[in-house]
Amino acid sequence: MNLSRASIPDLATLQAFEAAARHGNFTKAAAELNLTQSAISRQIQALEVQLGVVLFERVRKRVHLSVTGRQILPDVQRILSQLEDLTIKARAAGDGGGTLTVACLPTFGNRWLMPRLPHFLGAHPGLSVSVISRSAPFDLRGEGIDLAIHYGQPVWASATCTYMCSEVILPVAAPSLLDRREVAAPQNLDSVPLLHLTTRPKLWAEWFQRYGTENENAYRGSRFDQFSMIIEAALRGLGVALLPSYLIENELDAGSLRIAFDLPLTTENNYYVVLPEGGRENRLARTFQDWMLSLVGKPMPADVPEGQP
Repeated sequence: MNLSRASIPDLATLQAFEAAARHGNFTKAAAELNLTQSAISRQIQALEVQLGVVLFERVRKRVHLSVTGRQILPDVQRILSQLEDLTIKARAAGDGGGTLTVACLPTFGNRWLMPRLPHFLGAHPGLSVSVISRSAPFDLRGEGIDLAIHYGQPVWASATCTYMCSEVILPVAAPSLLDRREVAAPQNLDSVPLLHLTTRPKLWAEWFQRYGTENENAYRGSRFDQFSMIIEAALRGLGVALLPSYLIENELDAGSLRIAFDLPLTTENNYYVVLPEGGRENRLARTFQDWMLSLVGKPMPADVPEGQP
């Protein structure tokens, strides 16, 4: 059975309910919404009649949510939040350039995407891009995300994964550490601190096994939960780190980090661009995907100065 438009609560009524529920007081809700207390009371009564339920219980000049009121409050807050996001996106796209929301891993966003983003924005004047951090799959459509960059296997519910690149990891450290410890061969790593990523605790063991070097201390050393932290730790001379080459392009070029051994390790997982089902119809998302894929393995675009979209 389809509901008529007249039977669906309007935005103002939902705002009154949410404010009254949050404050537990009609007067405070009225002040927040720049209304009178009686106006809030009428809106709540109208909503209760419209829904056929009691939303508030009145106890000694205070109002408390009923069981039903507590049940529907999260949904009302979600609806209002989505309307707020829609308003912000509409205003951001007011000049006709459009909006694009991208989710990616934090360090990937900081180290690979951000330096290249001016190139994309320079080619699309007026476009507004929102970049958010995500470390695990989620409901793309439910969160209003147009596109995601995913590390792992090409598996994502209700979405399509397109291969972007593999991950090549190299052992790197600050030059001062390598010179001081005289790390001339993998066997010398027995006496050097190793830096580990918390979510990949076996990475060093896999590297030693790959190159036929036994090391009983493959699991020793400090642990960090983000690649960005490991990069900083390596720069400070805290140890040797296994890092994806694309994350440390600037440090390798500047010489602040140096490859200890040219013995790369390709991980079993890869990077993928993820579009929600039906996302191929999103022209901006497809354009952004094609742009990223075109830059894989290439130097930083130089046709747009950094910070000059």
